[in-house]
Amino acid sequence: MLGGDYLRLTLNAVIGQRTRSLLTALGIAVGIAAVVLLTSIGEGVRQFMLHEFTQFGTHLIAINPGRTTTHGVPGGVIANVRPMTLGDAEAIARLPQVEAMVPVVQGNALAAANDRTRRTTVFGAGAALPEVWQARIAIGRFLPREDARNARAFAVLGARLRDELFGDANPLGQRIRVGGETFRIVGVLAPKGQILGIDLDDSVYIPAVRALALFNRDSLMEIDVTYPADSSASTVARRIATLLERRHGSEDFTITTQEDMLATLNNILGIVTLAVGALGGISLLVGAVGIFTIMTIAVNERTAEIGLLRAIGARRGQVLALFLGEAVLLSALGGLAGLGVGLGGAWLLHLLLPALPVHTPWAYLLGAELSAALIGLLAGGVPAHHAARLDPLTALREE
Repeated sequence: MLGGDYLRLTLNAVIGQRTRSLLTALGIAVGIAAVVLLTSIGEGVRQFMLHEFTQFGTHLIAINPGRTTTHGVPGGVIANVRPMTLGDAEAIARLPQVEAMVPVVQGNALAAANDRTRRTTVFGAGAALPEVWQARIAIGRFLPREDARNARAFAVLGARLRDELFGDANPLGQRIRVGGETFRIVGVLAPKGQILGIDLDDSVYIPAVRALALFNRDSLMEIDVTYPADSSASTVARRIATLLERRHGSEDFTITTQEDMLATLNNILGIVTLAVGALGGISLLVGAVGIFTIMTIAVNERTAEIGLLRAIGARRGQVLALFLGEAVLLSALGGLAGLGVGLGGAWLLHLLLPALPVHTPWAYLLGAELSAALIGLLAGGVPAHHAARLDPLTALREE
């Protein structure tokens, strides 16, 4: 059998039963569309979460008070033996391979300036925050480098808070009251966005020692440090742990490296993406059953044709390839239609819900189409094998 004859017979078999072919391909199309749409949402969420956790860089280590099993949430302050102090933060900053350090205290307070008031997030921090958190200064400067225990009452505004309180006016040199304390504004940060629901732009940044007094705290909530790209996160974390154990007398703190957090997050979100893809795989399974059923019917209906092909010299392998080609063609066409529907659905979903992250990697599209062809090959295998094993004389007697 020539290649042209093989293609013509395969196409004629598909075109000759248009309705049946359409319904068969539709089952695969629905499955592929579901896989593409669900994995696009899952991958979009994964990339969104990774972006959230990497906007501060990837060479970051966070130290939280309290030994917890949840990698140091702020609630660990209740369970620690000793507060995490500014002295601890300064000692950590002097360690080798620590590039920059920022102490962090976070709270919520009423901010008032320019005859306007707004409840906002208050961050107590140090001068190295722009370097550690990879923030940019829009106008002015950040908190000056000075004795952390006697820091002056300076404040830096987030971009949104500046707009809410001052509009287009220049806030530099103006005064702002935060929780009853008065601060002089020395700078405004460029827009930074949100991290885990906290709007960094709708925030005011004051010295950590002032925030401790403002919120009546004894302990910092976190100490963030950065280290050189050519250094090992585990080595730096081990040095920090040794230092704090010596200062506190016990391991009453939690150290979280960005590498560990990203690896865990990536694994979790990868599993979620696979899980939602598996949901779409159920539809593919239904489509495979449809192909198996239709190909079995086709073999039974075309028994006489098979006998004729064998009688004029077609080998078993050629008959097998003929029916396998028909199954693969049906599933591949259904897969292409499913890709179109899935991509269109993802685009429409993003258009209607811009806040919902949707991302469709090209590798997923290629994998989905190959999966459709493979499903056709597997589902059509048994009927095709049955067709190839028919006895020519017996087949020719069939009506």
